[in-house]
Amino acid sequence: MKLELPNFNYCPLCGAPVNISNREGRDRPVCGTCGHIVYINPIPAACQVILNGRRVLLVLRAFDPQKGMWCLPGGFIEWGESPEEGAKRELFEETGVTAEKLSLVGVYDSVTGVQHHVLLIAYSVPEWHGEPVAGDDADEVKWFAVDEIPPLAFKAHERILEDLLKKESRV
Repeated sequence: MKLELPNFNYCPLCGAPVNISNREGRDRPVCGTCGHIVYINPIPAACQVILNGRRVLLVLRAFDPQKGMWCLPGGFIEWGESPEEGAKRELFEETGVTAEKLSLVGVYDSVTGVQHHVLLIAYSVPEWHGEPVAGDDADEVKWFAVDEIPPLAFKAHERILEDLLKKESRV
């Protein structure tokens, strides 16, 4: 699947119309007046995997994309947050669970549709407390046996779980 450039109509610096031009070997939005190049980067996000024995905590998405599907808790890292701070905040907002410790699983490329490109930083949460309860972006939270995980909203979440479960089985 080829990603499409998001629509940029106006320059964020001077407000003049932009045109798509090949710059630095790629098609990019470029301002016809001031020459500003609009660099379009993946959006940073974090997700978390909480295992409790052979069960994993998932959230049922309350909003699109993929409303009504199960996924790992997570979301976008906000301006001024470290990836770890964003991961802990998102986990608490979606599940009511507080992460005491995070362990990096890996960094994943996640593409949804043709215009949504996310750089996803995945963490396992070996130490946490709180009773899981659906929060702001979740209709439900639920523990699933690792051999009974439903189809997930995002392919990257499936890869994250596969990678972590392989790693856990070697330990």
